[in-house]
Amino acid sequence: MTLPPKPPSRPDKVSLWRYVRLFRRDLLSAQPARLYRAWMAEFRTPFFRSYLLNQPDLVDLVLKERPDDFPKSDRIGEGLRPLLGNSLFLTNGETWKRQRRIIDPAFEGGRLRDTFTAMWQAADAAAKRLDKRAGEVVEIEAETSHAAADVIFRTLFSIPIEHEVATEVFDEFRRYQRGQPILNLAAFIPLPRWMPRLHRKSTRASAARIRDLITRLTRDRMAAIDAGTAPDDLATKIMTTADPQTGETFDTEEMVDQVAIFFLAGHETSASALAWALYLMALYPDWQDRLAAEAQVLDGPDFAVMSKLRLSRDVFRETLRLYPPVPMMVREAACPEHFRDRDIKKGSQLVLSPWHLHRHERLWDRPDDFDPDRWHTENGKACARSAYMPFSAGARVCTGAGFAMVEGPLILSRILRDFRVTLTDAPPPVPVAHLTVRSDRGIPLMVSRR
Repeated sequence: MTLPPKPPSRPDKVSLWRYVRLFRRDLLSAQPARLYRAWMAEFRTPFFRSYLLNQPDLVDLVLKERPDDFPKSDRIGEGLRPLLGNSLFLTNGETWKRQRRIIDPAFEGGRLRDTFTAMWQAADAAAKRLDKRAGEVVEIEAETSHAAADVIFRTLFSIPIEHEVATEVFDEFRRYQRGQPILNLAAFIPLPRWMPRLHRKSTRASAARIRDLITRLTRDRMAAIDAGTAPDDLATKIMTTADPQTGETFDTEEMVDQVAIFFLAGHETSASALAWALYLMALYPDWQDRLAAEAQVLDGPDFAVMSKLRLSRDVFRETLRLYPPVPMMVREAACPEHFRDRDIKKGSQLVLSPWHLHRHERLWDRPDDFDPDRWHTENGKACARSAYMPFSAGARVCTGAGFAMVEGPLILSRILRDFRVTLTDAPPPVPVAHLTVRSDRGIPLMVSRR
């Protein structure tokens, strides 16, 4: 059976500067093959030590058992701060806890039902856009980016992607993505806080334009809330929720920070996963036919239909295993530790890699195979508990994880209900890590009506 594409691994030993260059270009192919078998690996630089952890009990210790002792590292956040400011994605400690207390209620239980109609409308709009291009080769990452952005704007601000400001944010974000490496110099060299960060001029300008546009939406919504005319969507819920401990709500600047991360996390990650899911359906047409048959139950915005999209959910879960949108997360040791046979100094960087954990050769049966049925095997069930974290885990698990597991299978099924996707003569896409795991050259697929 043809295996899904996987990036090449680098030689086991390279110079530091070669590693930095590889890392900035693509952190996946910058790693040695041994990480797919290692329980733990140490990387040394002149400035700090980093340790990649694949051993499930160590991952649980860091993410679930003692999260306060392993705060999120600033090193990855250095490159994203111009856009994300002081958002939930970058904060730690009491600031982060306060932000979660305000945001989490918007994503609880019944709120998924409340947002389902908006998701359905975005999925339906995506299918209608594809219908105009039936019989053509379509760059599918661009289409899934459009669909995922539409979901965010409809559920967050009750506006479609065609809204003037929404379109401007989407277009500007595409420019930001192309110009923003996942790491900048501060990821490798600890700079004092007073020193200016070496962000590209284009990155700073693009981030500023995005934040200006989001500020317009946020101020308009605050005015609507004050006037009693605001729709009951996610933005209204978040902006009117007070911290139960302090009674405070987000001010405009804080809300702009949070909307920026909702757009990055909710749009960029969903777009990545959906694009890879559609590629896998073209690569494995038998599975595509099974999903298309299942998708015939879709007939309007009824949340109850999600319980009938079991195959689509399994395919989407398997896509997230093979192509986790956020391939690595970095935490910092707040105190000295001892892991396996190594002493971990305070300040060391601890890398948790869904990319390697999801393909670990000692944990998963046939880790590089595409097999949505694995979730019903004993090995799959065990690994789902101990070696699967596309949305992180523990206290910092993505607040929109449930949202994403409705959005992804829904849009995937809605597209395959009406359309067939097939491979072209283009070379297989190679996964690379920019802001998320994307293809090195896009994913062209032929789209035809069923």
